Amino acid sequence: MSFDAAAFDVLVLGSGPAGQKAAVQSVKAGRRVALVEQEAGVGGMCVHRGTIPSKTLRETALHLSRLRRSAALLDFTIKPDLEVAALTTRLDEVVKAHVAYMGRQMERNGIRVFHGRARFVSDRVVEVQSVDGSQRRLEAATIFIATGSRPRTPPEIGIDHENILDSDSILSMLYLPGSLTVLGGGVIACEYASIFAHLGVSVTMIDRADRPLKFIDAELVGKFVGDFERSGGRFLGERNIASVEWDGVSKVVTRLATGEVIESDKMLVALGRSAAIEGLALNAAGLKANARGLLDVDEHCRTAVPHIYAIGDVIGPPSLAATAMEQGRRAACHAFGLASGSAAEMIPIGIYTIPEMACVGFSEDEAQKRYPGERILVGRGRFEEIARGQISGVQDGLLKIVADSTGRKLLGVQIVGEGATELIHLGQMALLSGTGVESFVENIFNFPTLAEAYRVAALDVLERSR
Repeated sequence: MSFDAAAFDVLVLGSGPAGQKAAVQSVKAGRRVALVEQEAGVGGMCVHRGTIPSKTLRETALHLSRLRRSAALLDFTIKPDLEVAALTTRLDEVVKAHVAYMGRQMERNGIRVFHGRARFVSDRVVEVQSVDGSQRRLEAATIFIATGSRPRTPPEIGIDHENILDSDSILSMLYLPGSLTVLGGGVIACEYASIFAHLGVSVTMIDRADRPLKFIDAELVGKFVGDFERSGGRFLGERNIASVEWDGVSKVVTRLATGEVIESDKMLVALGRSAAIEGLALNAAGLKANARGLLDVDEHCRTAVPHIYAIGDVIGPPSLAATAMEQGRRAACHAFGLASGSAAEMIPIGIYTIPEMACVGFSEDEAQKRYPGERILVGRGRFEEIARGQISGVQDGLLKIVADSTGRKLLGVQIVGEGATELIHLGQMALLSGTGVESFVENIFNFPTLAEAYRVAALDVLERSR
């Protein structure tokens, strides 16, 4: 069989956040770049089934939640048997706009995009099979694997994508269910659980851990769980699943090892994600997945084969778009001997639950481990103390500043509450520039804004330092 062959300096497998950034950074380094994407459009799972769809639904849930709080004025209720499609009317428009933008960015940077399934022939050659059956081989000196992930399917749970769904099929439901069981306590589980709870669905979230989102500050998670339960949700922690089955009529029946039985109209199985690397023929490149089905990398995202990098979901948690973008940029910088800039811990984390959670730098526990024996100071700015919090009805938010024993050196910021994923960038810029805690007191914030919580938290730190 003959092949249409082409040689490039860089080959990127996958056009999600990680692959996109690796490709663009490689172009900036003066390299000729080719990118392979299996789907018809660029953007990866993030755009078509993950981040963009879930956040679009989240915005609808937020709007409806605000309307519900104004029920005394508007006599507002959500009608039963509401079609899910009615909640995501803007989704196609948002996805098309983002795909078009990314396509223009690829074209503007001279990145050649090939659509098809990729598999390694050797550690420098990848074969791409297009939908029409044609094949070509692409050769490159440096390769980035950024093929993303797919929902992990536990063999003991029969996901049928109609009654028992995963995060890829959850938005394919025709009607908003009256009740939903969510298995898992990670990012996806918490985001969808809180979204559906705010849409008026009776949600039960079940997890093995004692609390969800174990990698996030416990105080922030406590605020999230409190809001979730006030919205009618239930969190059942430290529970093991005995069985899950569709009763054949109208209910998904979940039996726990404790003997508890939970019935619901639908179920979302969000028990993690697996790297989408099957079919890549990794062995031909001298690579193999680890016991968790992920690719092992060093601190520069370099695999066991030095000129092959793995970035994004294929290397595991936190599996967030912003983190994946930064991994792609950093990996490309390392590959071409460029300075990558700030430390990796300066990458902000944003969780789009309702309410949002965000953090950057060290949490209180992380700071204590980094500086053993030293006194770590924590200041709190509660949204209920901020005029904008009262005006906007988001009084339960919290902003935490973590500082050293002097109360002057900023070590980290954690926020829970609406606007958290935007507010965190002020803390990120302060950390990157080495700005001290006092700067939040000395400088003026617009009034009324939630950003004033930085000043309240900073004053709390300085008071504790005395």
